[in-house]
Amino acid sequence: MSPPVFVLSWALMLPLIAWIGWGAVAPLEGAGLLVAGLFWWTLFEYVMHRFLFHLEPEHPRLKLFIFLIHGNHHDNAGDALRNMMPLIVSVPVAAAMWGACVALLGEAGTWAFLGWIIGYVIYDGVHYACHQWPMRGRLGSALKRHHMRHHHLDDSGNYGISSMFWDRVFGTGIRSLKRG
Repeated sequence: MSPPVFVLSWALMLPLIAWIGWGAVAPLEGAGLLVAGLFWWTLFEYVMHRFLFHLEPEHPRLKLFIFLIHGNHHDNAGDALRNMMPLIVSVPVAAAMWGACVALLGEAGTWAFLGWIIGYVIYDGVHYACHQWPMRGRLGSALKRHHMRHHHLDDSGNYGISSMFWDRVFGTGIRSLKRG
């Protein structure tokens, strides 16, 4: 997906989601739910990347599915059109997550979902930037270095893209260049 389509799509959808959730909870509760949703995103991102995107199935159709959702990105990591999840995938997954949040929390679930989907947008933007831009500054260069080690040193570590937190918690971080 192209960055302009990504930016335009989410610039329209995020305010719409906030508008739908408006008035469901008090502002402080909404902010808390939003932060909780953002935190939930970071764990979701880590788990999906570690356990689904790098799954090594035996069944040919499942193998093809994994290749289509992530393997092709590893094969062509510099392809700008493979650095962001297409809307045809991200919107249905987001809709299912929104439904789950509302099922669990009622109308307040929209605010948790808004945090989750903001996390997703940050993730996709950071992922694109890691592959396509120089990323300067302390945080940007740390995120890029973290992700590039996943691609170029060992794809069995550094699963976090927008957050390195869970790699530290679960001991899957790649700390330095391998020697020998």
